[in-house]
Amino acid sequence: MGVTIEVLTGAQMLAAVGDLARLRIAVFAEWPYLYDGAEAYEESYLREFADATDAVLVAARDGARVVGMATASSMAAQKAEFRAPFESRGLDVAGLFYFGESVLLPEYRGRGIGHAFFDHREAQARRRGAKATTFAAVVRPFDHPDLPEGYVPLDGFWRRRGYAPVEGLVTELAWKDHRDAEDRPKPMQYWMREL
Repeated sequence: MGVTIEVLTGAQMLAAVGDLARLRIAVFAEWPYLYDGAEAYEESYLREFADATDAVLVAARDGARVVGMATASSMAAQKAEFRAPFESRGLDVAGLFYFGESVLLPEYRGRGIGHAFFDHREAQARRRGAKATTFAAVVRPFDHPDLPEGYVPLDGFWRRRGYAPVEGLVTELAWKDHRDAEDRPKPMQYWMREL
């Protein structure tokens, strides 16, 4: 049986929060996030995300096993730290749709699932009348001690999807790296495309 993609909203989305929390912890433990996550925090954060009336979760399953997930909802429904870089520039967040995490187990990458995640989230943004879509990606220094040899960033994939980084549109989010004793802020660069 091959991988199937399904779009979840409302109660279906809430029922999948545990699977998404586990995937986020597993995938974001890798470079470049190096996230030392906790399931209880994850579930709380994701339930808040899922409360947005226009939120969508795209799930990839291999049989019954969830192997990847991606989320999206309106930027207006996001926390203040996500909206602040746009609002401080006078940009109207009402016309923006925010793509949250996109997490996929390594052995399933390169099969077109990432494109399916973007396709379904962009379709939801269009249904909700968004004028543009955006996401934020962590910025790490090139001399970071945990940079894997031969690492290829996702920039090329995102550019082929029509996204580009917006100069100066950066926020900071704090989380605990595996090397850290506590949460530390990291710069997050916004990428955007018009629909």
